[in-house]
Amino acid sequence: MKRRSLIGAAVAGAALLATATASFAADWPKRPINLVVPYQAGGGTDAYARAISAAAADVLDVPVVVVNKPGSGGLNGANSVVGARPDGYTMMMTSGGSFLLSTMTRDTDIDALDSFEFVAQVGNLQTSLMVPKDSPFQSVQDVIDAAKANPGSLRWAHSGRGGFHHVGGLGFLANNDIEAQDVPFKGGGPTRAALIGAQADFGFLGVQQLAGFEDNLRALAVNSQDRDGIMTDVPSFGELGIPFAAVSSPVIVFAPKGTPAEVVSTMEAALEAIAAKPEFAALLAERGTGPVYASGADAKAGLAAMKADAAPLVESLAN
Repeated sequence: MKRRSLIGAAVAGAALLATATASFAADWPKRPINLVVPYQAGGGTDAYARAISAAAADVLDVPVVVVNKPGSGGLNGANSVVGARPDGYTMMMTSGGSFLLSTMTRDTDIDALDSFEFVAQVGNLQTSLMVPKDSPFQSVQDVIDAAKANPGSLRWAHSGRGGFHHVGGLGFLANNDIEAQDVPFKGGGPTRAALIGAQADFGFLGVQQLAGFEDNLRALAVNSQDRDGIMTDVPSFGELGIPFAAVSSPVIVFAPKGTPAEVVSTMEAALEAIAAKPEFAALLAERGTGPVYASGADAKAGLAAMKADAAPLVESLAN
């Protein structure tokens, strides 16, 4: 009888917890949602977060507050979210490719696929080879020729070691058998500023970073087979016949592990609605990019496939 009583109590407790969780989810959200961006303000991921914040007004009943927590290739912000209360009021928007590569190349307990709940993908970032506007390099081949003429003499900028801009740049160097000095900065905005200030000879940064800075920068190529859907004037490595590493980055919203499924699905639906709004597309167009929506499940599948593709590249770069 005692055992039956204990089992009955356990079942009743579980039912009560499930009812309480459902009730909580039904009432969510009641207060502002903090959207952590683990990079400096001014970068590509930050642009998506701020567009989400602006376009969410008539979709969610509460504000979406962007909180920048840069450092360690995006892991500082990720660590702050992985340990946050799973109540739906703290989420993270990150560059999925950079986040994945950071977990693969740095000493961390965070797993990009298993440490969070996937909410949705809202965009995609592509890195590109850029030079200052007054640079003598007019083409990608000019950069390659200069690097081969004086190995290790050129300086190249990126937004942090282990991120997809860094890995994309390393892939470009390796595939074209050239060397250059690695100059990391903390985020896309600082990388752009450094390149404009000629603190580096060339850089790998999001192609959208060119928007509004055409008088200061020149994009020589997008790190992909085809041209970017928004910055269509920039050629691709593929069309130029330049060897490259196909590394890009989906912009994904994550929630802490254990966040109620009802909350995750509600936020997923909200992000789908936001991504479909003309206002959201217009805000992103001003920043040189656009919406690319995928469900949480599809975003996770895409990142898993990217992990499988990136593993040999990461291994070769570590050797």
